[in-house]
Amino acid sequence: MKTTIPPLVGANAAAPAKKALQGWPVLRLGFRPFYLVTAALACLAVPLWVAAMLGAITLDVAVAPMLWHAHEMLLGFATGVIVGFLLTAVKAWTGLQTPRGAALGALVALWIAARVAAWVGPYPVYALLDVVLLPAVAVILLRILLRAGNKRNLPLVGILLLLSLANLCFHLSVMGWVEIAPTSPLYAALGLIVLVECVMAGRVIPAFTTSVNPGLKIAVPQWLERAAIASTALGLALWVFAPAGWPGFVVLSVAAALQAARMLHWHSLVARTRPILWILHLAYAWIPVGLFLLALAQPGWIGASIGVHALAVGATGGLIIGMVTRTARGHTGRPLQASRAEVLAYVLVMSAAVLRVLVPLAAPAWYAQALVVAAAGWTAAFVIYLVMYVPWLTRTRLDGKDG
Repeated sequence: MKTTIPPLVGANAAAPAKKALQGWPVLRLGFRPFYLVTAALACLAVPLWVAAMLGAITLDVAVAPMLWHAHEMLLGFATGVIVGFLLTAVKAWTGLQTPRGAALGALVALWIAARVAAWVGPYPVYALLDVVLLPAVAVILLRILLRAGNKRNLPLVGILLLLSLANLCFHLSVMGWVEIAPTSPLYAALGLIVLVECVMAGRVIPAFTTSVNPGLKIAVPQWLERAAIASTALGLALWVFAPAGWPGFVVLSVAAALQAARMLHWHSLVARTRPILWILHLAYAWIPVGLFLLALAQPGWIGASIGVHALAVGATGGLIIGMVTRTARGHTGRPLQASRAEVLAYVLVMSAAVLRVLVPLAAPAWYAQALVVAAAGWTAAFVIYLVMYVPWLTRTRLDGKDG
């Protein structure tokens, strides 16, 4: 597998340009509609949740507001971005067509319907709509990868299926059909998302870094790669499934140290003059931070929510804002150079993470104020994204190519 996403070449690339460019531009490749709808959700869900938590409004949703917030940010926002990315990347990796046109529109409509059903439908309808998308996408991608003989990326399909299982368990728990806390599947979903980030970032961040720094060599020892991923998976599994205690503390601490050691090989300082690159390095740095904060929560020294938000806002939010700008620029034929507005969006997301994680630790009396400012920064970042990218993602590529 290539470590970067090359210009897309579909199975019908030799067809006449007029035929290749048929259909709405927004439905020509998966990243286009999914990046737009997930950015819109990011703009709405966070301020609504903060306003409800502070008592300013009442959320009339099908599930407890806290659970709605966590579910929608993990299994609505983050997984929606992952779906859009994979529908795009698999086409590049295999040269085979992924869903487009009406088929892609149906997948996006299903994602939107689930988000709306949380507000207007009975809970079983919301649950049914919500659990269908991920396994459907997993089956689609599995067939394409098998057809192309691309076995290396089959584990990503496995992770999508595990995310589907976590989502199903969440809804069954809320409906009282299984005796587990509904937060457990949500934590499992976050753990799986972090593992996706560890695998994919380990491929693309070093490749992106060397591509703009001629002569730079990045070689992470294979034992360190394997140990970092394995210890992270084990530590997150202990956090989700085992009682809090010293085993979790030890494994998560080791995972944090190994992830930090992995990053040392990436020469992150060389990215400091390129915002579209440094956002990825900086966001990934939240993974060892978040793992260590989860380790500290195991013996009860701090609350687990602090580590959760380091991984969810700092790592996941930061990597998402970095990747949805970089990949969208590349796949719309634009230069891989962040504008001032995009740099501001990067800074706002990272600032939101700092406020959400550090203020509860250092100045808990200021928690409510920090939460409002963090939510405002997060929302502004994705508003900036929408203002810039709606015109780009709803029009044909600048170079006139398909995709």
